[in-house]
Parts: sequence; C-alpha cells; structure tokens
Amino acid sequence: MTFHSKNLALVGAIATGFAAHLAAPAQAQDADQVKCYGVALAGENDCAAGPGTTCAGTSKVDYQGNSWTLVPEGTCTEIDLPAMADGTERQGSLEPLERDLPA
Repeated sequence: MTFHSKNLALVGAIATGFAAHLAAPAQAQDADQVKCYGVALAGENDCAAGPGTTCAGTSKVDYQGNSWTLVPEGTCTEIDLPAMADGTERQGSLEPLERDLPA
C-alpha cells in the first residue's frame, strides 16, 4: 500500500467514525419524540393525514384530527390550541381524532 493509499484509508476511517458519532444523538433525539394528532396547521403535518393524503404537508385543514406531527414526549396534550368554532376546547392526542376532518 502506498503512502497516499494509507492516508486515504485513514481519512475514510475517521470520516466514518465521525459520521457514526453524529448519527447517535439524532437517533436518541428521535426516541424522545411522539406522534401528536390534531395539532398541526394545514399543510404542516409530518405524515399520514388520513384518507386522501400521503405524507408530510398533506393535511387539508388546521388541527386536522387524523394528521400528526412529532412533538417532544409528554407535551402532546399540553400544546395551546384555539377553541373550536362551537367553543369546545381542542387538545392534541396520541391517537387519531375524529374532529376537524376535511369535508
């Protein structure tokens, strides 16, 4: 192996180790996130907003009950949301909701 090849191998090994180190905190952070239904604004959901939608950004109405976004664990039901038109309070949920669905 030439000196140049050894240097390339060393740089590659360092880069791989560095990339693995960066990925670990992101995986830990994802583990602390939960799906929270009914809190995203129209078009700002993370994924799966019920029938007729595919993934991120496809919710049709604000606070659509069957669309979700990732939030820190333990905060879903604490998110401050405006009341519905009839005055009923809105609250995020860890399960899909039947409220605020598109017509």
